[in-house]
Amino acid sequence: MIAALTHVARLGRAAFVFAREGVFGVVDPALIPPAGQVPVRLARLIERRGAKSGARLSRALTRLGPAYLKLGQFLATRPDVVGVAMARDLESLQDRLPPFSQDEAEQVIAISLERPVRDLFVSLSPPVAAASIAQVHRGEIELDGVRKQVAVKVLRPNVSSRFRRDLSDFFYVAEKAELYSAEARRLRLVEVINTMSRSVAMEMDLRLEAAAASEMAENTKDDPDFRVPTVDWDRTSHNVLTMEWIDGIPLNDHARLKEANVDTVELGRKVIQSFLRHALRDGFFHADMHPGNLFLDRDGKLVAVDFGIMGRLLPKERRFLAEILLGFITRNYRRVAEVHFEAGYVPPHHSVENFAQAIRAIGEPIHNRLAEEISMAKLLTLLLEVTGLFDMRTRPELILLQKTMVVVEGVARSFDPKLDIWKVADPVVREWIQRNLGPIGKVEGALAGAGELGHTLSSLPTIVSRAVTVLNQLEVMTKDGLVLAPETIAAIGRTERGRTRGRTVALWVIAATFIGVLIALSRMI
Repeated sequence: MIAALTHVARLGRAAFVFAREGVFGVVDPALIPPAGQVPVRLARLIERRGAKSGARLSRALTRLGPAYLKLGQFLATRPDVVGVAMARDLESLQDRLPPFSQDEAEQVIAISLERPVRDLFVSLSPPVAAASIAQVHRGEIELDGVRKQVAVKVLRPNVSSRFRRDLSDFFYVAEKAELYSAEARRLRLVEVINTMSRSVAMEMDLRLEAAAASEMAENTKDDPDFRVPTVDWDRTSHNVLTMEWIDGIPLNDHARLKEANVDTVELGRKVIQSFLRHALRDGFFHADMHPGNLFLDRDGKLVAVDFGIMGRLLPKERRFLAEILLGFITRNYRRVAEVHFEAGYVPPHHSVENFAQAIRAIGEPIHNRLAEEISMAKLLTLLLEVTGLFDMRTRPELILLQKTMVVVEGVARSFDPKLDIWKVADPVVREWIQRNLGPIGKVEGALAGAGELGHTLSSLPTIVSRAVTVLNQLEVMTKDGLVLAPETIAAIGRTERGRTRGRTVALWVIAATFIGVLIALSRMI
């Protein structure tokens, strides 16, 4: 009861901030149940002057602090939850907060790395960027008499406790929503917050970000157009991450790119194809590829930074993705629909033909059109409407992939307004399919399957032995009874006192089912 009141009090403060910033003014009244329409009207009475201008939700989330700021950024990747218009608003949310002091930063570094700052760095600048979880300093180190520039990322002091408190409020809201709303259950709001919680937990351990950068560096070491900064593991810990400093041109600085005579059409191609290679070939992709996280170095390579949000795709999901993309490219909408059913994305009670018709409604308007003629917002809206119409459960990893694709397409289109994303994607997708679904891929798949079968067969004697042991124990129990020590009986009595007879019957049903499974297993063996 007390915990619920605490949640309500903190959420009440958040609601007040939302009302003051005019957030309720952008809510569609048709989406609000009748019981909630009066409170929304009352909330609009306390809007501050000027609240009707600009990005209202972004302002409110910034006022509420780091956890809400991160929630906004995360929901920008979930248009299926907040709607396309609001997701667009949240995309512009700037993760910028006032920096903490230089003394605090140096104290965190010294404690985390167990050495004085002067022994670790030749110099350490004031913060050059500050976000909700950490801030970045420019440092200089000396290795074998050679000085190198590094980026030093330092976690905010006590940030984890603040996040834990606010995340508990988010869970409270999601659980109540799923309790009373079927749509909330379809969108799996609790899983949304769970995913965000895991993402934030990983972002708050900078060793995991360093590991993500290291893994991506290994995956892309032979890529002609992409590279990752080198991690300095000797100066990296839970609270500190030290990496190579990148002197390249940020992709959001179009003036400098123009001064450097960069071929922007080629740059757009690099952005699209690099992302697709990582997603399809590696199953591991940078899920926050906005222009501020991408640089162009002196060698003309893309360099990514900030590996706090990463996406993964299992081999099966990569195959489905490749076949879906190829189906769109070749306009084989029937195959696109079949892949969705094979993957289990669409419940089997729906019609493949009807779903193929819906997919055609998405694909046809974008074929043979230039990027400047395609409304990605309308396309995404239609796609989300289709997922709801065919009862597709939310899959967080696919939503993250889908949203990243939209962001990457937007970045590429800013360099080449006439870009055709399908033509640019075609060679990467076909290369992956030929390599993995062609003759070589089928042979490798067969060998892998044979290896798994061999491992299972080698484990059969152990499985049989364990099954026989359990059956013998059950036989002894049924013949001689179960003998328990007096103190065990007393403990069980204390524990079971007051429980209902129905609970006891249920336990015996479970036990009988377990015995039946074991007997069936023994007959099968």
